Amino acid sequence: MAQIRAIRGMNDLSPEQSPLWQYIENQVANLLASYGYKEIRFPIVEYTELFKRSIGEITDIVEKEMYTFNDRNDESLTLRPEGTASCVRAASQLSLLKNQQQRLWYSGPMFRYERPQKGRLRQFHQIGVECFGMAGPDIDAELLLLTARLWKLLGVQDVVSLELNSIGSLADRANYKQALVGFLNPLKDQLDEDSQRRLGANPLRILDSKNANTQALLIDAPSMADYLGADASAHFNQLKAMLDEVGITYTVNPKLVRGLDYYNYTVFEWVTDRLGAQGTVCAGGRYDGLVDQLGGGDTPGVGFAMGMERLCLLLQEVSSIGTELAVTPDVYTVAVGDRVYNKALVITEAVRDDFPTLSIKAHVGGGSFKSQMKKADKSGAQYALLIGEDEVAANKVIIKPLRSGGDQIQLNVSELAKWLQSKLSK
Repeated sequence: MAQIRAIRGMNDLSPEQSPLWQYIENQVANLLASYGYKEIRFPIVEYTELFKRSIGEITDIVEKEMYTFNDRNDESLTLRPEGTASCVRAASQLSLLKNQQQRLWYSGPMFRYERPQKGRLRQFHQIGVECFGMAGPDIDAELLLLTARLWKLLGVQDVVSLELNSIGSLADRANYKQALVGFLNPLKDQLDEDSQRRLGANPLRILDSKNANTQALLIDAPSMADYLGADASAHFNQLKAMLDEVGITYTVNPKLVRGLDYYNYTVFEWVTDRLGAQGTVCAGGRYDGLVDQLGGGDTPGVGFAMGMERLCLLLQEVSSIGTELAVTPDVYTVAVGDRVYNKALVITEAVRDDFPTLSIKAHVGGGSFKSQMKKADKSGAQYALLIGEDEVAANKVIIKPLRSGGDQIQLNVSELAKWLQSKLSK
């Protein structure tokens, strides 16, 4: 019988890989807590209409990439392709938004039907941050500051860079779209196939086309900066001044537009050249009209999402942190003798009570002293805890160093936790 395998583009995470994920998740959670952000959780499955109304029906995500199906009530449901729309829906439904300020974050899997490649999967994982009720550029600056601090914590600050742009208000963008379409229409036959399709539906996406010929055509295209209204220009100039004041280096990229319809004013990406084509590790911007668009009232919003798979790949590319985080026990318990194992369980549980942060791996399954010692050494533990019938009778244990090369010692059971704390306190 053929073995059942995972769905293409939906990968398993091995026990060797999970420590790096846990490390990044813990760093992010602690950092966000220190800035006053609170975690929110929402379902993986939502009504399809949520994403059609928020992302835009004429987008690659909605047209091509969403996992959508009808349930037994014949209602159209979708596995969430991104987190912002779900967060807005949840925060609104939980009455967190009206006349309030919220700093929220979430994490979990997202789903898009794409051609799987390095750093781009059909089930991928994101950590997202969303802020509501704050319209000024100061909250935009805070998001960029906390991400810059995260890069320092993770040790990747030298291999990521910030790209920034303003795409103005809806009215600004409508005027710019008209000018851009007017410029590109005579050149339509020279555009790549995707850009030709986008010209009538979502022309701003042509600006970030990866096609070299299309990019060459865009050199003389109108600039979004020339179509920004006074409010958008003031917002963007204040944001840049704040970043300059705190020493955050950035590049203004006039072709940066982001791929979702709900963005306005500030958009940004943190990018790297260490991951090939999938070089964006964190991206976001303002979406001041989205809450109202989804029925939650007029509420400004801004946020970002970062991809866990890409962050892990980046850390593995530039540091040894992944291998350094391998999970190894501090102590490996070796128990030999028919009447010993039960007593060994009592001793190890008592030590765990007295030294909660200690990691003890107890041998199970029997075996000779020699075979158990081989497994103790292979475990990576610092010490082996040896318990035989003589030790049980005397209420003692033997501690054998496995890494330092020192001599083994014998201790009373009552002294064991204190001795281990003196050697292994974390």
